[in-house]
Amino acid sequence: MRAYVIGNVAVDETISVMSMPEAGASILGREETRDLGGKGANQAVVMARTGLPTTLVTAVGEDFRAQTIRDQLAGEALDARLLGSPNRTSDFSIIFTTPDGENAIVTTTESAEALTLSEALAPLGDAVSGDLVVLQGNLSEGVTRGILAEARHRGLKTAFNPSPLRSYFAELWPLIDIAFLNRGEAESLTGSSGEAAIRHLAEAGVAQTVLTLGGSGAILASGHQVLATVPACVTEVVDTTGAGDTFMAVALASAALRSTALDAKAIHHATAAAAITVGRRGTRSAFPSKAELAGILAGK
Repeated sequence: MRAYVIGNVAVDETISVMSMPEAGASILGREETRDLGGKGANQAVVMARTGLPTTLVTAVGEDFRAQTIRDQLAGEALDARLLGSPNRTSDFSIIFTTPDGENAIVTTTESAEALTLSEALAPLGDAVSGDLVVLQGNLSEGVTRGILAEARHRGLKTAFNPSPLRSYFAELWPLIDIAFLNRGEAESLTGSSGEAAIRHLAEAGVAQTVLTLGGSGAILASGHQVLATVPACVTEVVDTTGAGDTFMAVALASAALRSTALDAKAIHHATAAAAITVGRRGTRSAFPSKAELAGILAGK
């Protein structure tokens, strides 16, 4: 199986602050770091580090940030399809992190939303039935709908993380095989919480749902049936940036590498990997290494 991650890539500029700024306030930052980010790139990098064959399809500009992106991805064992255009400005994020590990993120999406459907679908010409298409919420509505429809037509599995939230996402569920949502996303898109949200998604056509609950762990369901409730790993939280992407990537990769549907083992693997990410500062630099992921995936 190969995973095709179609989404955004960005340069993350992280600033450590003592507390989040209020409207109209000027505050001091303690340190600034620059790293590779963007939900699409995050998920692709972590998937590739598990050993799952992975293709990243994303849009960049032709600017200094694009060169940073190319340089960072060159060190990863993935097939990076970076679609550059002089008419695009590469996306970037400004991230504020506080001492307790919480963050606030502002992300530009000019490049991600400029990705065309033909650009996004071209790499899927190599896909075979059963391959995995992974999407997030950063692409334009037309492209997102078009990718999902084409994936269904080709017999490809689809995994979707509805972040950042868009109102039309609730119309996509019949085309989604696996949905990854946090508590807030589930409530916004279903009007329900917990197992009620899972039932709503199952009735809308989602085959499997993973509902993440932060420090309370995660729930895995197949249709209406809850298969597992997995606690979070106890760890010191330094920076939560990229933790959700790590979780989703490792859960999908764990199941794919074992040629099985998502199961409790995949969620346990995902929580262990996410615990590593939250214990470090940064984005790509905080992700588990190949060796760390190999150790996690070899466990029960």
